[in-house]
Amino acid sequence: MERKLHLLESFTARGSDGATYKVRGYEYLARDENLRAPDGHWEPTGMAEYRLDNGQRVDMLRDGSMRVAGSDLTLTRH
Repeated sequence: MERKLHLLESFTARGSDGATYKVRGYEYLARDENLRAPDGHWEPTGMAEYRLDNGQRVDMLRDGSMRVAGSDLTLTRH
C-alpha cells in the first residue's frame, strides 16, 4: 500500500526548557487503488504523527501533553 503524509496543522509550543518550538502535525494518507484518477485518490488512514521543525518525533501522551521522543523534554501548546 502506498502512503504519504499530509500536513494537518502547525503550532508553537513551550518546552520544559523554556524554549519555543514549532510542532507540525501530519496525517497518513493511503492511495485508493480502486479509483483511476490521474493523480490518484488518497484516503485518510486515521494515523497521525507530530514532529518538530528539525524532524524529531513528538509523542502525544494520554493526558494531552507532548514529549520529544527519546528525551525528557515536554511541550505545552501555546
